[in-house]
Amino acid sequence: MGEEEKLPDVEGEVLDKIADVLLVMSEVSVGIYRRLETQLPPDHPVGALFQGVNEMIESLQREKETNAQYQRELEEKLETIERQRSSIRELSTPIIEIWDRILCLPIVGVMDTTRSGEMTDALLKAVVDRAARCAIIDITGIDIMDTGTADHFVRMAKSVKLLGADCVLTGINPHIARTLVQMDV
Repeated sequence: MGEEEKLPDVEGEVLDKIADVLLVMSEVSVGIYRRLETQLPPDHPVGALFQGVNEMIESLQREKETNAQYQRELEEKLETIERQRSSIRELSTPIIEIWDRILCLPIVGVMDTTRSGEMTDALLKAVVDRAARCAIIDITGIDIMDTGTADHFVRMAKSVKLLGADCVLTGINPHIARTLVQMDV
């Protein structure tokens, strides 16, 4: 009968230890990394379980710290890329005041929808901010202009006109002239 009384106690202790393991594991799921403490030797089944759980928790904690470092580095790189994009946007649409209230927007490179929208916004803002009476759009740096881009320049000129300034398109090459004529501009 003495042995029967010991077994329920041992089972109760084992169940308590397993409950401790489950509690620590649930804490890991919310970011709490607590070690399990035991007096049991590593060759005891529960001692081995505690040791394995502790090793797993330490590994998870290291991985979390590594991931946090990677996240910080990634965020820093994204901030750098955004600053570079902003600088490129500013450099790709320079608006120069060449005379009192006379602005010039030299355009070089490829025109796409995003760039043309940013360019229009920048030009209209500059016309208002500087109370410009004329805006010169120099398209010498554009070799080929499709009808969509030509239409965009026409709308840009009309927008400038609505703000009370004249708009002059200069630097037209023969290919662009043909495109504009085909559009009845």
